[in-house]
Amino acid sequence: MELLSGMSDASPQSIAYQRSSFRTHLPVGCRYSPTHYWLAPQPDGTHRIGLTKFAVRMLGDMVEHRFDIAAGAPILPGQIIGWLEGFKAITDIYCVASGTWLVGNPLLLEKISLINRDPHGQGWLYAVQGQPDERCLGVQEYAEHLDRTIDLILSKEPPAQ
Repeated sequence: MELLSGMSDASPQSIAYQRSSFRTHLPVGCRYSPTHYWLAPQPDGTHRIGLTKFAVRMLGDMVEHRFDIAAGAPILPGQIIGWLEGFKAITDIYCVASGTWLVGNPLLLEKISLINRDPHGQGWLYAVQGQPDERCLGVQEYAEHLDRTIDLILSKEPPAQ
């Protein structure tokens, strides 16, 4: 892991992360799931949840999505709540919190590309009222998890010729 410096503020809003050819900024105020979702607390006590830039890179350009859950439904960590299709892969969308389902991001219905362009901002996936899964990590722990994940991927690549 290389946490890039250059931030003079005592409590930065994000840390710059780089490993191999992958670079991102990880918001400090978020929690992160080991399955590469972020959870951002909102002023009203709810959480917005989205895919990390790492997950987005693995899926490729987003094509389509759907949530299979009604507003107000109870949710649990690990529950499949929908699906997401990227150019490279299709994946289930998992819940990474316990509580109550609120809403999917309405902006994605017309501009699913927001997930690729702004994964930690306007490209959020869904909102919940409740608590993050107990397995969620802080930003430093997530950066270490990314290190292990990227190292595993690199160890399986064939040698360059």
